[in-house]
Amino acid sequence: MSEIFDAPNSESDPSDFEPTDGLWRGDTGQLAFDTRRVFLELLKGPYVSGERSPQLWAALVADERLIRSRLHELFLDLVMDKSASFAFTRRVVTNEIEVASALRSEKLRFIDTAMLLALRQQLLAAPGQPRVFVGKEEICEQLAAFQQGDAVTFKRSLNAAWKRMVDKLRVLHKSGEDRYEISPMMRFLIDEERVQQLSEAYTHLARQYPADDQLNQTNSPSSPDSSKMKELTHE
Repeated sequence: MSEIFDAPNSESDPSDFEPTDGLWRGDTGQLAFDTRRVFLELLKGPYVSGERSPQLWAALVADERLIRSRLHELFLDLVMDKSASFAFTRRVVTNEIEVASALRSEKLRFIDTAMLLALRQQLLAAPGQPRVFVGKEEICEQLAAFQQGDAVTFKRSLNAAWKRMVDKLRVLHKSGEDRYEISPMMRFLIDEERVQQLSEAYTHLARQYPADDQLNQTNSPSSPDSSKMKELTHE
């Protein structure tokens, strides 16, 4: 019994077999390889560090104008600190149009934001120092005033918050056995006026609510602005 094979299509478009200038066959993108990589990292977040990713940082600096333009098409701004070598994205702020959000926000727990404030305080207390390091125990001691329930539950909550600082928000980078470097991005996370509001509200809540209520207080007046937190988390 004879077998029937499909014959090559003589009417195929010759361009299907022509070399392409893209990164793969059919690629219509215009950005260079490393520029695409840093653009993707900015969208994934929470930030790009020149110290930790020098190749991506070099691509960002070289194609900054083009990347800004591409981000603007997504209603996002590029925030760069070239002296500290880090960059992140945030939603465009304007009253001229209704801006759609390309970024998902996250509301942090009470203890998360309290820890962020403590880390920011440590960073700002060392002006002129390019790198600031802290230990977990010293930060947890600063937050002891917020304990209202049993010590075991509170310690568990502190450990979970610390883990989120390292793994999710990436504002802490392990530098030694018990030392962590605070990301310089913490300076941009919350402005001074908001810090004052948060500090006052948290002090009030610490006196009023039991520990379990505090730790689940995600919609309180003290919760950080969600767009600010998106700049960190980039879920």
